[in-house]
Amino acid sequence: MDTITHSQVQKLVNQLPVKKLPLVYNLLVDLADKESSEISHQLNFMLLPLNERRRIMAQQAEQMVSFYKETAHERETWQAGDFIDEY
Repeated sequence: MDTITHSQVQKLVNQLPVKKLPLVYNLLVDLADKESSEISHQLNFMLLPLNERRRIMAQQAEQMVSFYKETAHERETWQAGDFIDEY
């Protein structure tokens, strides 16, 4: 998507009916608040170099393998059985 300028946004806002302005205003306030607050963990992760992301994901995958091995019996117990449609 191309870069959007303030004037483009302002032009769109000027075309809106007056009734919708509070909705747009609240949306912009929410976006501004979120932007000024802490960057999300997902965005921080995506900003890391590719090699670092791969290293982290490999480490997490190893942790999940051991977790699934440890909980295999429990998972098999609640996943076992027939599916019954009671309706």
